[in-house]
Amino acid sequence: MSPSPVRKGLITGHKSRLAESPVLDIKAGGKRVRAVSYGPGPKNAVTAIFLHEGLGSIAQWRDFPDRIADAAGCAVIVYERLGHGGSDPLEEPRPPNYHMQEAKIVLPDVMDAFGVERAIFFGHSDGATIGLLFAALHPDRTLGVIAEAPHVFIEEISLEGIRAARKDFDTGTLRGRLQTYHGKNTDSMFDAWADTWLDPAYRDWSVEDQLPAVKAPVLLVQGENDEYGTAEQLTRVADGVSGPSETLLVPDCGHAPHFEKREEIFEATLRFIRNCTPQ
Repeated sequence: MSPSPVRKGLITGHKSRLAESPVLDIKAGGKRVRAVSYGPGPKNAVTAIFLHEGLGSIAQWRDFPDRIADAAGCAVIVYERLGHGGSDPLEEPRPPNYHMQEAKIVLPDVMDAFGVERAIFFGHSDGATIGLLFAALHPDRTLGVIAEAPHVFIEEISLEGIRAARKDFDTGTLRGRLQTYHGKNTDSMFDAWADTWLDPAYRDWSVEDQLPAVKAPVLLVQGENDEYGTAEQLTRVADGVSGPSETLLVPDCGHAPHFEKREEIFEATLRFIRNCTPQ
């Protein structure tokens, strides 16, 4: 199936040097998800797919993906998961295994819609977990994974961060800030994220048993001051995967190194993509 253009121009809040890239609607997992692509196209270059965080959207990546496309000469795809941004809304409670469902069902459909056989994945937070699970489930379609602030088991610091976000959403400014990117999806998207992670029945959640199936190269990135997780997440991933891994623990940095230490992560991403690109 082929993506069909919806409109051209900037997505709300998106500051991009490639603002004329069309916004696309594609079918994935039986639903409509919104996507953009940058660079020469998957048939002409290696493809990198960006997987956003738990409260993320296309626009919240800002210009990082299209800068990567330009500098690396690669095709880049960014899409919004169900319930985020301009994608179809969530119509039922999010299942506890939503990371696995995204990796098993939705992400392959996104790749097929763009004609992508294999890709490099840059995932942030929830997106990093999804990228690792995809690599475990689909090793033949994975060239490499950049896992920034991944979650493979639950830590108390993660729950504390989510409780603080819940309070800010209910009584502070977070709801208004997220509404810029998610519009009518804002409330259901936030509730699905926070309620899932804070559910007492979710405390034993882990995907560590999937890690040995990851054979592709992995770059692990995390800020030393990440408010949602500790470096133990990176240690568990590095110890668990079967393929080569490299760890980049970034000093004086929180949950979003690609924003907070922009040039350092940009250069590390370029190097990784070049090393994973078939010759």
